[in-house]
Amino acid sequence: MTETQMNPNEETPANQEIIDVEGLQARIEALEKEVSDHKDAYLRATADYKNLKRRYDTERIELIGRASAAVLLKLLPVVDDLNRATASVTAEVAGSLWYGGFKLIPNKLQQLLDSEGVTAITTVDSPFDPNLHEAIAYEASDADHDGLVVAELQRGYLLREKVLRPAMVKVGKTE
Repeated sequence: MTETQMNPNEETPANQEIIDVEGLQARIEALEKEVSDHKDAYLRATADYKNLKRRYDTERIELIGRASAAVLLKLLPVVDDLNRATASVTAEVAGSLWYGGFKLIPNKLQQLLDSEGVTAITTVDSPFDPNLHEAIAYEASDADHDGLVVAELQRGYLLREKVLRPAMVKVGKTE
């Protein structure tokens, strides 16, 4: 055999191309799987980031809400004191000019509470609700007032539908 003659068992350039194509196809499949894995990891990382950002924003809003609730809770005794002071004013003092100016203070404070979403809890003649009321005492009553709030000892407040301070009340009880 001469050099130009070929042994049929030897690989021809066409056979080498087939082997290379099969190798390249395997390599392509491996790379496509790797790309798919990286894409999945990217999508998971993006979702984790979005969840983290959402949780951070939610926690920040809750923190601000708790901070404002704490300040509002500290203002409530001042509101109580001003309400007691205005309720105990004599007729002589109520007619004076300075009292007219003084009454603006509780009004402004009430406007501030309203703007922050603070509302008073309805108490007298409403059914006792342990989520809204704190029973301080029971008072003998007729069957019509059994389980109803008969007196408010300290006003309670809600902050955007959540209890800021429960109302201290007397509850009617039949004996």
